[in-house]
Amino acid sequence: MIENATQRPQAADDEIDIRELFAVIWRGKWIIIVVTAVFAVASVFYALNLPNIYKSEALLAPAAEQKSVGLSGQLGGLAALAGVNLGGGASIDKAALAIEVVKSRDFLGRFIAQRIQLQDLMAAKSWDLTSNTLNYDTEVYNPQNQQWLREAKPPKQAMPSEQEAYKVLSERLKVSQDITTSMVTLSIEHVSPYIAQSWAQMLIADLNLEMKNRDIEEAEKSIAYLQQQISQTNLADLRTALYSLVEEQTKTLMLANVRDEYVFKTIDKPVVPEEKARPARALLVILGTFVGCFITMFVVILRHYFKQSKIRN
Repeated sequence: MIENATQRPQAADDEIDIRELFAVIWRGKWIIIVVTAVFAVASVFYALNLPNIYKSEALLAPAAEQKSVGLSGQLGGLAALAGVNLGGGASIDKAALAIEVVKSRDFLGRFIAQRIQLQDLMAAKSWDLTSNTLNYDTEVYNPQNQQWLREAKPPKQAMPSEQEAYKVLSERLKVSQDITTSMVTLSIEHVSPYIAQSWAQMLIADLNLEMKNRDIEEAEKSIAYLQQQISQTNLADLRTALYSLVEEQTKTLMLANVRDEYVFKTIDKPVVPEEKARPARALLVILGTFVGCFITMFVVILRHYFKQSKIRN
């Protein structure tokens, strides 16, 4: 009975507190409405001033991989020295390696230096649909005299460094692989849909070429080493096995030289997107309005209880 008696006043106090809370909000309703309206207008202004970001996406399939012969013993050791991956008959997974290569600092650094205009990556502000031209941030880059104007603290300079450019491009590049199907999705985001599509195409082509050149260089070195070993041995069985390894590397050279899509075959090529990927302006306005309303209500309630505590003291 005593426990029930203590619970009733507590429930009554809770009810009074909730009523008081709503009363405080109601008394400050005009402040809440005005401030929320200001947040809503500011959110609309902010959302409208954000540039459209377009995403060009490609679907890629790993190219058929060469099977390696399974050899062991002394021949296996020689093959390892020559850089020949025997693998016991298993496939050599180049797709996973290629995904890491395309995201690497070395590859993207060379791609930026050889393939794209730095100002298109670091200073592009918006895209003009009618003229299909980029508008640059004039506080960062002057397109008339092609001069970088941004203020940067040392060791950074007005012209962005390779590390800065790599960081920006890696944020706009997305590469992922579906574990179940092994399909790879590569996408690039940019304010210009044409540049997004162009960079995606060039990345795929350069990645295939990079992996091809790596395998050609490795195969040529392996063949040179194996031929040297053949000339130094008189054992017929060992020479036959070494010739088999040379044949494996010759197949690699042949495939690399005749196949342009060496690592990835394009299933769905990147296109010029007609619709923006972001921003979601309506969602930004809703969130901005909600945040404004919540903050104002919190301040009104906090101010009320602060005044109450002052009166009690």
